[in-house]
Amino acid sequence: MLKENYDEVVKKVEEACKRVGRDPKEVTVIAVSKTKPLSNVVELQQHGVMDFGENKVQELCSKYEEIEKPVRWHLIGHLQTNKVKYIVDKVELIHSVDSLKLAKQISKEAIKKNVTIPILIQVNVAHEESKFGLDQEAVTEFILEVSKLPNVHINGLMTIAPFVDDPEDNRKYFRELKQLFVDIDSKNFDNVDMSVLSMGMTNDYEVAIEEGATMIRVGTAIFGARNYNI
Repeated sequence: MLKENYDEVVKKVEEACKRVGRDPKEVTVIAVSKTKPLSNVVELQQHGVMDFGENKVQELCSKYEEIEKPVRWHLIGHLQTNKVKYIVDKVELIHSVDSLKLAKQISKEAIKKNVTIPILIQVNVAHEESKFGLDQEAVTEFILEVSKLPNVHINGLMTIAPFVDDPEDNRKYFRELKQLFVDIDSKNFDNVDMSVLSMGMTNDYEVAIEEGATMIRVGTAIFGARNYNI
């Protein structure tokens, strides 16, 4: 069932791209495997899926250690500074950098491990108090500061849009983030490569793609509902 679910998401990605004249190859589907067993990841891996998202460091590390063949792990949840050391050499991309303190810690640990970490800057486009992320107005200056840090490379922006009944309600937020993405890209900052726009989840990823998402984070539509009691 997982493979069929994943293929259905890919089909909808292709349809969304077609509607706006985009190449589906521009969009990466990140299968959000949080709270799901490693066997689910392996099943999809055997189907050719390589990009998986985790919210929690401990769960990511556990799956990283246990999986036989490597996949590309994305840390998509809020990252605490004291957990950075556990994942800097394990992740493909950190999606959720939203403070200078965190960025400096990532840089520090990356230097120790002799790696360069690609990161995304998390933006709270809808100004939701319950969500992490920077206000749009603060992003450009923040990026200038972070871009000076060694062993950290800014690859783009990420947002978590509000959970809404009608995906169209989030279109304005996706459009705002895309505009910010374009504006920053035009400034040609050193050590900043605006190539990744991570936005859209199970309930609104088609709208996100229509507005320019290059990465979507899809959990429920692939794995089914989550069990948070484990």
